[in-house]
Amino acid sequence: MTELAALTWTQVRTVTDRRTVLAVPVGATEQHGPHLPLSTDTDLAVALCERLAAARAQVLVAPAIAYGSSGEHEGFPGTLSIGQHATELLLVELARSATGTFEHILFVSAHGGNAGPVHRAVRTLRSEDRDVHVFTPHWSGDPHAGRPETAMQLALHPQTVRLERAVAGTVRPLSDLMPALRSGGVRAVSESGVLGDPTGATAAEGAALLDDLTAALIGEVDQWCPGR
Repeated sequence: MTELAALTWTQVRTVTDRRTVLAVPVGATEQHGPHLPLSTDTDLAVALCERLAAARAQVLVAPAIAYGSSGEHEGFPGTLSIGQHATELLLVELARSATGTFEHILFVSAHGGNAGPVHRAVRTLRSEDRDVHVFTPHWSGDPHAGRPETAMQLALHPQTVRLERAVAGTVRPLSDLMPALRSGGVRAVSESGVLGDPTGATAAEGAALLDDLTAALIGEVDQWCPGR
């Protein structure tokens, strides 16, 4: 059993020791175009944590954090954002609580808008001598709701993908879009909410990308916690 929430407290006491890593999926509830669910980032974070736990002993997967800093997507119905400050504080307090049981805390953060809060939280926690690490999946190509994320969601949860509704959004480089994104959010650069072109994405592409991201995660954890 690798899911923390499925255990009793006595089971947790039995299965944990100083080698145990608590993997915390950090996602978001935000728009991913007209074809992907609001849970896309959370789904990816959970999948990577589960794959890590399947590959390594002494990894428990915490319940996912499904809310984050998604203010740039607030022009779209369904997006729920708690902002940067609340996201940072949530992660700090969660890890402080968790280190009463777990010596090693891993945040797997799959939403780009959480990068600032997550890294600030990790810096605070490390200053308190807590062993905390963050992994953020990276890929080349479309940054949001485009081909990579669509392909991965097809591989993970194909029933949630409305591929017939997929439309191309803006395909301009993210660096060109940043001034408008900062001032007006995603709505200012893409009516559909898509940054890229998801049309033509396949589950096979998604499976290959998930394998690459899983390998990167395992490799990073091996460096951080060798022998665990």
